[in-house]
Amino acid sequence: MKGGAMVAEALRREGVDSVFCFPANPLIDSIAEADIRTIVCRQERVGVNMADGFSRASRGQRIGVFVMQWGPGAENSYAGVAQAYANGIPMLLLPGARDSRRLDVQPSFWAARNFAGVTKWCSTIPSTDRIADLMRRAFFELRTGRPGPVLLEVPHDVIAEESEGSFDYVPATRGVKSMADPAEIREAAGALLKAKAPMIHAGQGILLAGATDELMELAELLQIPVMTTLPGKSGFPENHPLALGSGGSTTTGPVAHFVQKADVVLGIGTSFTRTPFGVTIPPGKLMIHATNNEWDINKDYPADIALLGDAKLVLRQLIDEAKARGRRTDGSDLPLEINAVKEAWLAEWIPHLTSDEVPLSPYRVIWELMHTVDRRSTIITHDSGGPRNQIVPFWEAIAPGSYIGWGKSTQLGFSLGAIMGAKLAAPEKLCINLMGDAAIGMTGMDFETAVRSQIPILLVVLNNGTMAAEIRSTGIASERFDALRQGGDYSAVAKALGGWSERVTTPDGIVPAIKRAIKMTDSGVPAMLEFITKAETAVSAPLAELRR
Repeated sequence: MKGGAMVAEALRREGVDSVFCFPANPLIDSIAEADIRTIVCRQERVGVNMADGFSRASRGQRIGVFVMQWGPGAENSYAGVAQAYANGIPMLLLPGARDSRRLDVQPSFWAARNFAGVTKWCSTIPSTDRIADLMRRAFFELRTGRPGPVLLEVPHDVIAEESEGSFDYVPATRGVKSMADPAEIREAAGALLKAKAPMIHAGQGILLAGATDELMELAELLQIPVMTTLPGKSGFPENHPLALGSGGSTTTGPVAHFVQKADVVLGIGTSFTRTPFGVTIPPGKLMIHATNNEWDINKDYPADIALLGDAKLVLRQLIDEAKARGRRTDGSDLPLEINAVKEAWLAEWIPHLTSDEVPLSPYRVIWELMHTVDRRSTIITHDSGGPRNQIVPFWEAIAPGSYIGWGKSTQLGFSLGAIMGAKLAAPEKLCINLMGDAAIGMTGMDFETAVRSQIPILLVVLNNGTMAAEIRSTGIASERFDALRQGGDYSAVAKALGGWSERVTTPDGIVPAIKRAIKMTDSGVPAMLEFITKAETAVSAPLAELRR
């Protein structure tokens, strides 16, 4: 049995049924021969983004896999891997390599060495007799502790090498999860019960642990308001009476109000990383940090109480301890307070959300889209820049995993690959990505990958003819040299690539166009809606002063 067939068989036994790739790598044919679907993208970064979206939509229960060429292929993949690493997304990367005896010959690109800073674990397979051990180790790493990309470099001579005897591959365990120290749980529960104004800061760990029900139970038991991080958005239903919304570079009025009011903050399933794409917690609060990654504790915020463990298990420990002690006496009027703050904030933004302006307000497009689709059977993601800033506060995510938020590293063009991966992981869902004209310039040609591979996504392009989010920081270059202007008929491009598309210019055309696009995706055809919008610079950032 050749090494390539052994790698493919290990993938098959680990439950992998599709692999994203970009030629040339002889491993691709070995995988196809094992009857694992191979989906070829048009550039490596998009292929990595597809594996990323696949893992996210599966909430880590199924692992996205990307296979790339040695040298240039691995080099071109770096940006997508770096983003997945920053966001804590599990995926398996299988780059090819020159023959193992020449890995250290300069200037050959040695992937395992160069990707060490943006992967959770990486290694090079030196010979066929190490394939089983290293593949098993890779999948164990993918399923245990803080998620992240794992890379196994497979040299061409190892792929072609014949191995004597049978290949008895035993799949990795499902991963190891741990509870927190019971003494710390008692202290944390006590602090929450005594708090005058506690708040929960919930991250992506809630989604990956499948802990939404436990989070709701704890919040309701102790009457604690819940905000989510940008990657954690949809981990707590945002139509819940205790929901504050999500916090990124833009956020909601309720998040701004309660993050300043809180005296105790429970961070659960979050790294508490200080980032421009997250909410800064003001000083003077008692901080409880629950995470499965010890490296995050005391990294950016001092932890008064540290709970090291799986989010679902830790929440169950807190619930049981709180029930044994009794309820909080405060909090009975909390839903009324949250609703009043939310209504006051929304009242300021309704003119944007329902605007009849031409060119269109991007907020009107987002508002109509949210009220037209069935959000429980939809997965939506944004791209970087303006679309992210505009959608995050106002899209009410009501089902776990229905929104793919991403931050820390925010590369333009990510959303197209991500939503294609999500659609393959959840084919029953309506899968939408929201891009600006700058983002589609990065990766838009991979809309053809959706057409060719029969991945019926809905791509929404907000075309304002410029890079609006950069106007404030690049004003001189824009005024003097028109540096930020962009343009194009993206609807025509989508049609030329074989998809369905429509360009919308008036408010009354928004909803009918959305409905027509959904019908096309239901019929199996990828669709694009291009909305001609104004260069909107207003954003909901009521916590901006805390970032200074």
